[in-house]
This record gives sequence, structure tokens and C-alpha cells, in this order.
Amino acid sequence: MPKKVVLAYSGGLDTSIIIPWLKENYGGCEVIAMIGDLGQQEDLQAAQKKALATGASAAYVEDLREEFVTDFIWPTLRAGAVYEHKYLLGTSFARPLLAKRQVELAKRIGADALAHGCTGKGNDQVRFELAAKALAPELAIIAPWREWNISSREEAIAYARARNVPVEQTTKNIYSRDRNVWHLSHEGGVLEDPANSPEESMWQWVVSPAKAPDKPILVEIGFESGTPVSVNGKKLPALAIVERLNEIAAANAVGRMDIVENRLVGIKSRGAYETPGGTLLVAAHRELESICLDRETAHYQQILSLRYAEMVYYGMWFTPLREGLDAFFNSTQKRVTGSVELSLFKGNVNVASRRSPYSLYRTNLASFSMKGYNPKDAEGFINLFALPITVPLEASAR
Repeated sequence: MPKKVVLAYSGGLDTSIIIPWLKENYGGCEVIAMIGDLGQQEDLQAAQKKALATGASAAYVEDLREEFVTDFIWPTLRAGAVYEHKYLLGTSFARPLLAKRQVELAKRIGADALAHGCTGKGNDQVRFELAAKALAPELAIIAPWREWNISSREEAIAYARARNVPVEQTTKNIYSRDRNVWHLSHEGGVLEDPANSPEESMWQWVVSPAKAPDKPILVEIGFESGTPVSVNGKKLPALAIVERLNEIAAANAVGRMDIVENRLVGIKSRGAYETPGGTLLVAAHRELESICLDRETAHYQQILSLRYAEMVYYGMWFTPLREGLDAFFNSTQKRVTGSVELSLFKGNVNVASRRSPYSLYRTNLASFSMKGYNPKDAEGFINLFALPITVPLEASAR
């Protein structure tokens, strides 16, 4: 039986009740809470105190924000990875980083087990545990949602109240939320029926289009080799770029998204996401690629972007294939340097301009002018291109 367990702790409903549950069901084992600061804008010192008050022997707050942006968000952005057309993977690539630091802490303090608060029917359990198995397969993993008799969030709330564990959730405010510097997710409540519209009161970050400014606003994002480096001409650190774009986009109603997605475990689930700055970065990066990448690279990259998104969603971050795909995208991104100006207006994002010193766009070729282009060359090209179509027809006519 494990003697010292490092719990990935958020202070939310699930992890709040796990501390007493572990002590009750694992022989009074020592529980250490690991709180990852991913820019969730919560009182992490309060979460630390709460963990200690509910039975943790120690609680560590780890600042992971810069590492999150530079080592997890930026590679995924360079890969153009979006899951099922919509989801910008805000929770997906946060979990491997949390698990990585959880493992590092466990090794540092001599713990023999890890624990997490992920449900037994979601994706996060896979993301945490695949990372742990890749980095420290010798550590035991405890997943209370796969062991205890609690079967709903209502029962979890009752369990917390019985042990005087304070939680924010109530049977009326039942949403499960996850926030970091990249996004804010909402699950549960009325969202469990895809026929229901999200409640306006559910949204907490991106303003309603009805309350957004009545005039469009322009924002310019600069890139070097596929990596964001500036906002409106001002170079900023990675974290500051995301935070600044979050402010701009959220104020202009950009970044709300509602999706029915396919979980890795085979269940369809409904979620609502607020990803303000991320929406701008993905749009700008895609537009810059449109003038910097040749056709064959761009089309083949679409295939690998889809695979990359699946791997991130599935929790396969610490794998040779994901690292190999990073090498591919780092190569294709070498010339993705320049800037894109976006126009934001009441939730809409339109492209105002694209500029790059490596642009492959040629006005003389794209225009209706024939200067520098011989249209007669097209005849032979079309004849050759049509051979797979015309030869079978000619054969069948004989």
C-alpha cells in the first residue's frame, strides 16, 4: 500500500474530497498536494491553505505558466492542431505538463504513488496516466473515481459536506470548469443535453456580442518561424502575448465555442469553451501560412495537423511520434515569419492584412494580367493531367 502520495490538486470539488478519501482508504497515507499555476487566475494560496486544512501534510504551488506557453501551447500552435474542427486543446495539453511536474515532485520528495481527480469516463485520466507511465512507470497511480462508491457530482458534494470540506459547487451551480491562461471550459448542467443552448450566465470570460464595442478593432500579431513574438508591433514574452490577446479578444466577444466532441473512451460529450487569445493566434497563424507555405507542404501538413491534434487530445504528449512530428513542423515553419492583422467585431474575426518577407504570393501571377505567364503552356499540362480520364474512355470506345 502506498505510503506517500502526490495528488494533482486544484481545490475544486473532486480533488478537495480526495485528500480525506485517500487518508481514509489507504491506511492513513501521507498526502502531498501539488497545485499547478497555469494562469487560472484563482487564489492558489487559498487552495494551498485548503489542502493543508483538509489533511494534506504539504502543499506546493508550482508556477508553470511560461513553460506551458513555450513548451506546450506554441508547439501545438505551430502544428496547426485543432481537434474536430473546433477544440483548441486547452485542457488537453495542460494535463501532461501537470503530470510532468507531479512526477518531478514525487521523485524529489520520495513519494511512491500519484493520484488525480479525473473521472473514470473522461479523457483526463488517460492524459495524466500516460504521462506518468512515460516519465515514471515505477510510481503507483491511484484514481479514486475508479474506486470509490461516489457516482455523481451531487454525491461528491454530499461527501464534502459530511467532512466539512468547503466547495464552490452546489446542486444549482453544477458546472465542471477548468481554466488556464489559454482557455476556460464548461461541462455538465444544461450542457449535458445538446438540444439546450448554453446559459448566458455560464460564460465567465468572453463578453456577449451584444455587449461588445460597436466599432471594429484591429490587432496585429507578429510571428517568427511560426512562433508568436509581438502584438501590435510590440515584442512581448510568450506569456504576455497570450494574456494581452486574451484581453483584446474577450472584450470583443471573440472566443466562445460550443462543441459535441468524441472522447477517447468512445463517449460523445458536450462542452463549451472560452479561448479568446487562442482563437486569434490560430486564425493569424493559419493566414500567415497561407502565403508562406508551398501547396504540397501546406496540404500534407493538414494531414499531420489532424494527427497531432488527436495525439494531444489522447494524452500522447510524451511519445516518440509526437516529438517526431514536432521536428517536421519546426522545419515547415522556418519561413512562417511575418505579421497578420485581424479585424474584430462582436465575435467575428476577419483578416485585414497578411505580410511576410518570405511570401510566395506573386501579384503578377495572381492577377488577370498575362505578363510573365504563357497561357499556351496550360494546354499541354491539361492534356497530360487528363490522361487518366481520357485513356479509359478511349479504350471503352473501341
